[in-house]
Amino acid sequence: MSTAPKIRNVGPKSAAWLRQVGVRTEGEIKELGAMEVFMKVKKAGFKPSLNLLYALEGAVQDCHWTALSDERKSELVLEVSAREEGKAPKSWGWWRPGKGTSEVRTEGNEGSDHAAEPRAEADEDDHGVRELGEPSFDGGDSTRED
Repeated sequence: MSTAPKIRNVGPKSAAWLRQVGVRTEGEIKELGAMEVFMKVKKAGFKPSLNLLYALEGAVQDCHWTALSDERKSELVLEVSAREEGKAPKSWGWWRPGKGTSEVRTEGNEGSDHAAEPRAEADEDDHGVRELGEPSFDGGDSTRED
């Protein structure tokens, strides 16, 4: 009986899942990508943990899954969540300023080449916090008189 070479980071249970979805080698994981393979396993009805995703990414990057950066693990988790919601973008550069984006714009800064100027009416010692009054639950002004 011949056995396929062991896939880095993948134990026997995960290897069985991968075989059942048609992925048998590390080369196939690298060709498809860790995310695609992980989603195939999920779509097949298995309940893989994120450790399988990290293991697959480790196989793609030729490292132990614990060597993946926290940033990369977070990117993978965000992509899984987005795919499960049907919102997966082709590139995740949109959420990391400086990584794949030339500039980041904020609301109210569309026509300006510089940051908004501090408001003139703010006191120097209020650190930008203005008094808003007491909170009210009646939807009206908190200064009403009874």
